[in-house]
Amino acid sequence: MTRCRRLPCLVAALLLAASAGTTMAANPSALPQASALSPGNARGESRNEGVLHLLLDAPAFAPEKIKLTIYLPPGYSRTARRYPVLYANDGQDMEAVGLQSTLAQLYRDKAIQPVIVVAIRMLADRASGYGLSDRAAARSLVGGSPIGPIGTRAQDYSAWVATALVPYVDAHYRTRQSARGRTMLGWSLGALNAFNLGWQYPEVFGQVGAFSPSFWLAADRGSTTVVQHTRLAQAMVDRGRKRAGLRMWFAVGTAEETKDRDGDGINDTVDDTQDLLQGYRGADGFRLRGLKQLGYTVNMDVAKHPSRHADATLFLLPGGVHNQASWKRMLPVFLRWAYGRH
Repeated sequence: MTRCRRLPCLVAALLLAASAGTTMAANPSALPQASALSPGNARGESRNEGVLHLLLDAPAFAPEKIKLTIYLPPGYSRTARRYPVLYANDGQDMEAVGLQSTLAQLYRDKAIQPVIVVAIRMLADRASGYGLSDRAAARSLVGGSPIGPIGTRAQDYSAWVATALVPYVDAHYRTRQSARGRTMLGWSLGALNAFNLGWQYPEVFGQVGAFSPSFWLAADRGSTTVVQHTRLAQAMVDRGRKRAGLRMWFAVGTAEETKDRDGDGINDTVDDTQDLLQGYRGADGFRLRGLKQLGYTVNMDVAKHPSRHADATLFLLPGGVHNQASWKRMLPVFLRWAYGRH
């Protein structure tokens, strides 16, 4: 992943955007505290018009504070309208994936409606926060990997995004304050966590975008068969139920990797994502339900079958690999799906 660049020192206590909405939090003092990283005017817009840099407190799991970049749509300061919000993990990658240039082109083409983007920079310990959680049990679902445990603080991070960050943004910016107005986006482990946020908090997020999701993460790495049977996201869906109103868009590159753990001729990143959508049945007869078995309508190849009507959509990027350049190619397709004018 790209490294976060050194930021200027703190210069103000709090940026407030114009026409603040009603906060979701019962007690405003419970909202995270923010500090500004760039000078702004009375409307909270920095010298780079429409781009704000903030630090938010998250003492339970991030003593270094959480760095945010907020991108306001053109004309934000000149209207009273409310906007949908796209929350994105791995906010340090926004330049590499071409967020601003992609949005600018789509706005020029009048292809999408205006949107506020809240880019959340990765934690110092990225692998701890980007994972899966069990909201009901208030615990993280930790998986193993060659680099060590993944998702040890996923419960804390996910709860902070859904119950602290979202209310903060709703309190200080003119947002559409409903699940239909909020989308969660991520790539790689950040995509795994984006899916988790939609799945665990469907009353907060109505849409999810997951590029190259790490659905390979398993509770047990003892053998190929055990990995297939204990993939955490697959198991979470298998024992779950349909989340009414939740829409999901998955994107995978066809050349992300060469690994094929089950020998079916499909690379694992594609395979794991397809299994999550349409269910898994192993050669030994072992089955795990997918989104389709829960009652979601699924589109397994939106490039071949263009439609925005499926609950869960898969986009296969020809030749796409596991890097920011491929996610940059996925981004405009996703934004048209999430915010297209129809």
